[in-house]
Amino acid sequence: MYDYLIVGSGLFGAVFAYEAKKRGKKCLIIDKRDHAGGNVYCESVEGINVHKYGAHIFHTNDKRIWDYVNSFVEFNRYTNTPVANYKGELYNLPFNMNTFYQLWKVKTPAEAKAVIADQIKDLNITDPQNLEEQALSLVGTDIYEKLIKGYTEKQWGRDAKDLPAFIIKRLPVRFTYDNNYFNDTYQGIPNGGYNKLTEGLLEGTEVRLNENYFDNKEYYNSLAPQIVFTGKIDQYYDYQFGKLQYRSLRFDQQTLDTDNYQGSALVNYTERDIPYTRIIEHKHFEFGTQPKTVITHEHPAEWDGSNEPFYPINDQLNNETYKKYKELADQEQNVIFGGRLAEYRYYDMHQIIGSALKKVETHFGTK
Repeated sequence: MYDYLIVGSGLFGAVFAYEAKKRGKKCLIIDKRDHAGGNVYCESVEGINVHKYGAHIFHTNDKRIWDYVNSFVEFNRYTNTPVANYKGELYNLPFNMNTFYQLWKVKTPAEAKAVIADQIKDLNITDPQNLEEQALSLVGTDIYEKLIKGYTEKQWGRDAKDLPAFIIKRLPVRFTYDNNYFNDTYQGIPNGGYNKLTEGLLEGTEVRLNENYFDNKEYYNSLAPQIVFTGKIDQYYDYQFGKLQYRSLRFDQQTLDTDNYQGSALVNYTERDIPYTRIIEHKHFEFGTQPKTVITHEHPAEWDGSNEPFYPINDQLNNETYKKYKELADQEQNVIFGGRLAEYRYYDMHQIIGSALKKVETHFGTK
C-alpha cells in the first residue's frame, strides 16, 4: 500500500515524507502521541501558541534551510535574549559585556578579560578535563559559581566535575555589548507557531496518531518495503546491548490573568536549590498582546523509561553502547534511521532538517 512507513512525525520524519512525496512516493506516518509534529508541537491556549515541549527557537547560518522552512510559513524576527536570575539579581545572557558590567562594573573588553584572567591565574587549568574546568577556564569563578554551576548541575542531575567538557563549549562568551544568544544569520519563530511548519510538510501524507510501532512491529513492517525510523535506536533492537541514557524534562504550565508576567520569553534560574531551570512566557515568542499569558516552569528530571527522553547523555559509556547499535543499523537494507533518538545525538532544529535533506538526497540520488 505504501512505499515508506515513517515512524514518528517530528521534523526528520515530516521532512522525509514531504521530499518523498515530491518524488512520487506514498508514505504512511505513525506516531504514538495524539498529535503530529514531535517536540516542536504547539498548543493554542488563550490565543497563545504554547511550546508544549520547551522553548524552540529556530536559528541557522544556512540560507538554503532558512528558505526551505520559510517556504511553508513566514518566520518572524524574534531574537533570543534570555535573562538569568541568581538570588534575585538579573544578568544578561549569553555572557557578554552587559553581563560583565552587571557583575564587576567593567566597561571595556580589556577590563573584563583582566578580571577573568585574575580569577583563573592560580587554577592551573591547561587541558580542561570536565565541564567545571572548561567553564572556569572560559569565564572565571564568579560567572561559573553564579550562572553556570547550579543551572548545569540541575539540568544534568550530576556534579559539574562529572560532566564532559564539550557540553559547555556550546555556550557563547562575547566581549561585545550583544545580548543575542545565537550568533546565526537567520533566527525567528514561525508566525502562527510551529504547527504551521509541520502541517505544511505533512500535507497530503497520511498520518495515524495514537499508534505505537512497538505494539505490533510485524504488522507495521508489512505495510511498506522501506521504513524510516525516528524513535529510540536501542528500543528498535530490543535493548540487546542495554539501554541508552537520557535526561528528561517536566513542564508545569499555568495560565495567568495578566498580560505580561516577566517581560521576556525566557528567564533562567541558576541557583541549585530552585527546582526549575527556567520560566518560559510563550506569548513573547510572537510579540503577543493577548490579555492573559501562559507560563511554563521547566523542571529537569531523570529519564526512567516512562517519561520523554530529551537529551542524550553522550558520555563514553553511552557512546560506546550506541556504536554497537549503529553497527547493526548500518547493515540494514530497508531501514533508514534518523533524528535525535535514532542517532543518539543532540540536534537543533535546523540540524535535523539538514540531516533529513541530506538523507533524502543520498537515498534518492537526486536533489
